[in-house]
Amino acid sequence: MSNTIALIAHDLKKAEMVVLVKQYEVILSRYQAIATGNTGNKIQEQTNLKVDCLLPGAMGGDMQIAAQVAIGEVAAVIFLLDSLGAQPQEPDIQTFLRICEVHDVPLATNLVTAKIVINSLSNKRIAHLIFNPISGQGNPDQDLALIKRLLKPQINLNVILTEPDIEPGEQAKEAIKSGTDLVIASGGDGTISAVAAAVMETDIPLGVIPRGTANAFSVALGIPTNINAACETILAGTTRVVDVARCNNIPMILLAGIGFEAEIVAKADREFKNQFGVFAYLLAGAQQFAAQETFEAQVEIDGQISNFQSAAMTVANAAPPTSILAQGWGETVEDDGLLDVTIGIRESQEFNLASRLQAVNALASLFTSALIKQPINREDIICLRVPQIKISANPPQKVVVDGEIIGTTPVEIRCIPQGLTVFAPLSQN
Repeated sequence: MSNTIALIAHDLKKAEMVVLVKQYEVILSRYQAIATGNTGNKIQEQTNLKVDCLLPGAMGGDMQIAAQVAIGEVAAVIFLLDSLGAQPQEPDIQTFLRICEVHDVPLATNLVTAKIVINSLSNKRIAHLIFNPISGQGNPDQDLALIKRLLKPQINLNVILTEPDIEPGEQAKEAIKSGTDLVIASGGDGTISAVAAAVMETDIPLGVIPRGTANAFSVALGIPTNINAACETILAGTTRVVDVARCNNIPMILLAGIGFEAEIVAKADREFKNQFGVFAYLLAGAQQFAAQETFEAQVEIDGQISNFQSAAMTVANAAPPTSILAQGWGETVEDDGLLDVTIGIRESQEFNLASRLQAVNALASLFTSALIKQPINREDIICLRVPQIKISANPPQKVVVDGEIIGTTPVEIRCIPQGLTVFAPLSQN
């Protein structure tokens, strides 16, 4: 179902249309209104409703509306009909009887049926779907068609395709400005994160339909990673309120990686992921493991400064078990108001065979911690839970936030408790 309502009235019914709009202006203002030229002009002159005025009916404005009905762009048609006094040049109801019947679009022809249609639309949620067609390895046209088929019967769905020159977050902000009940993001973690950044700290809930390589955010929150089940989760309406964070004022819903993890992301670029899929991260990790060097890390918490020799640091707001370097606590808690910090430390800067074996053993221990959901107990791994942290490194290290390289250290990361409402199954914790 679209977010557009079409308004048409024969000349002797235009005054009734204006009265109808005034009566239901609050509901109608949640939709995009289109109208034949003269009807639309009268509505705009006498009400506060914004209307996209098409051609006058006598010049084909009704045909313009019928064409939009045919391509699924209209949620309902209100055509106030003058059965006794209509002039030959005025729009013909027969066209709309046929086109609305064929495409299952509600058609009201008098005030009684118009009120019924408007009241029914008031119960429909308006959603804007930010859809990234280049995410994942599936067929985007088939994916989008499936999402529409699943959601449109119950939601007024407006589809916005991502574009190379426009940030998904900006598209989401425009959707919020236009008026929406929920924003849905469909793509990889980069798309999800960008849209979440626009939605966070608002009252607008976020729906997630994952179609990326790792889908880390969905896995962390238990959101299904197949389209059918993800859409069912949105339609069910169950929401969770979770924490978010900012890293150097950049929104963060997952985690920040410094050192090893950032270098992995830098190696696993779009071409690498298109070629190897989820295994791109494993291959990039193997390559980086052989090349990773230690660095001097300085950590500041509540004014207290500590120094370490490290090769990998992770600060997580939320993370799936597959994000091994974030598993110092065994699992992340998405709604505790704290950041989960995992720091791998070394006694020296040398990365020799012994230190490599130690690193392999540490990774295995982190993996085990994630499996049993218990904190790790190793002297070479420091685990912290803090609301805010500052990290610097010498030499400066790449920093990745939610799968995107944002620059290098230093960074300041702070948790924003209860900053995002998302459609997701209730936590089992």
